[in-house]
Amino acid sequence: MASGDAHTGNSDWLVGNPTAGQLASALWIGSVGLLILGLQPVLLGALYTEGHVSGDELALVATAEMIAIAIGSAVVAMLLSARNMRWKSAILLLLLALANFWTAYAAGANMLIAARALAGLAEGGLVAVATELIARSRRAERIGGYFVTMQTLAQCALALLLALYVIPAAGSAGGFIVLAVVCIASLAVAVTVPGDYADLPKEENLANVLTVPSITALLSVFCYFMFFGAVWAFLEPLGAQYGIDGRTVGLIVSASLAVQVLGAMTATVFEARIDYRLAIAVIGAVAFVSALVLASGPGLTTFWVAALVMGFILLFIVPYQIRLAITADETRTAVLLVPAAQLFGLAIGPIAASLLIDGKDFRPVPEFAAASAVASVALLGLFLLVSRHRRAVA
Repeated sequence: MASGDAHTGNSDWLVGNPTAGQLASALWIGSVGLLILGLQPVLLGALYTEGHVSGDELALVATAEMIAIAIGSAVVAMLLSARNMRWKSAILLLLLALANFWTAYAAGANMLIAARALAGLAEGGLVAVATELIARSRRAERIGGYFVTMQTLAQCALALLLALYVIPAAGSAGGFIVLAVVCIASLAVAVTVPGDYADLPKEENLANVLTVPSITALLSVFCYFMFFGAVWAFLEPLGAQYGIDGRTVGLIVSASLAVQVLGAMTATVFEARIDYRLAIAVIGAVAFVSALVLASGPGLTTFWVAALVMGFILLFIVPYQIRLAITADETRTAVLLVPAAQLFGLAIGPIAASLLIDGKDFRPVPEFAAASAVASVALLGLFLLVSRHRRAVA
């Protein structure tokens, strides 16, 4: 997987031997696909403030894109070969740029939903460019930590740029145009992605994830991200209900993204020293408490603290979720579906929480998020029980 895409493995890779530059390029392409995750509160909040969408329509727009990303990542990872990755990266970047331009000039909620669904499919494909390579590493957890660190640094910088300069001057349309420009500029990186990825030693097969341990592990991931997705999509209207203006929420989002970087970097350093079971359980408890704080009608300072804590734990947990998936399925097929589980959670969270909203009262959103965090930890417990039983039988 070097310039000539050598397929000779080494101690760091199950198969292939990508250079550090090629690895960084693939991780950047995947990061472009996930930029929207950090920018949704700013961009969708602007669409809501400008009157382009209602609260219910905002949830539909967020859900359509997240589901499309999950579908795109799963389809590319499971059904398409890891060949011609440079061309695939370039085509997906152009498609995403087109979808972002379309969003900037879309009129009406239906057109916005269609534009973001198209964007999501392209974004999901870009995510798979990174996750396919991560799955081939012997230290997938650590490379996954690098991946979330890179993507969140980019999200943080863009969120600050959009919240402070672009959206006040050019509105939500300007924000989506900036995203399109980032996609076009990233074509220069696409040419350095490894052309072909070497095949994994064991065949990637969907049957490998149709087992109780794999399904339970992926559902735990799904519920955790459902917790975050619910609060993240409604952060601006939730803040407005507590008297916090949109510009301040934009700053909170940017600061939360910066803390996410800290969380990702911390997890990358300590991932080998903390048992994944302990990490997931403790983070689930912290998520539960943070959501209840947001549901309690906090003041500005408490709102800031809760958002920053949620930002730290969001990506701190990712390397441990990767370890959970590898433990559930040693063929690493389940690892390829971790992004899909995360994204489905981010998608279903807002739409499920929106069903509980009464008029302009958004308090049920963090209450739903708290329940999702409890479900994630409960599913981890079920996974451990099932795994112990299978070992005893074996």
